Amino acid sequence: MRIRLPQGDRGSLSVFYRGENMRESQASKIVFRLGGDILKSRGMALEKGFRQHGTVSVYEHSLRVAVMCVMIAALLPFRTDLTSLVRGALLHDYFLYDWHSRDRSHRFHGFIHAKRAFQNANRDFTLNRVEKNMILSHMFPMNTVIPKYRESVILCTADKLCAIRETISGSHNG
Repeated sequence: MRIRLPQGDRGSLSVFYRGENMRESQASKIVFRLGGDILKSRGMALEKGFRQHGTVSVYEHSLRVAVMCVMIAALLPFRTDLTSLVRGALLHDYFLYDWHSRDRSHRFHGFIHAKRAFQNANRDFTLNRVEKNMILSHMFPMNTVIPKYRESVILCTADKLCAIRETISGSHNG
């Protein structure tokens, strides 16, 4: 697998394995390398206790979505900012509450959680404009923020694919 590391203050990977299939294990290594600080954070530890779809935790869902994003990006013929893609994907559901609880503030979760995830992520991490748009627009068209970057579109696609798979399978290992 070829990975080119361009010069830059964040060490982002802009080109890698373009136009070829990538194994899930390879994508996982990239996610852990580029998103390790997020994965080790207190907020992500909290996500392990919140259910997302079926019996899948928010943490596991976010990790699956990030891996799927990397795998999709590898198939595309254009450059992708992998650091932003991974970070935005890991933080897209960083709302930090159990939306299945009977709390009235969670009634419109599908419409409001992107904004809450953004507020929490912006509080806990330094986000660039791509990551901000990814988090805020990942529920498009259920919310009105439009994906402006290719990374945002990749996240919208990966999130919906993973959510469908998790909901249909209803299992943690599905």
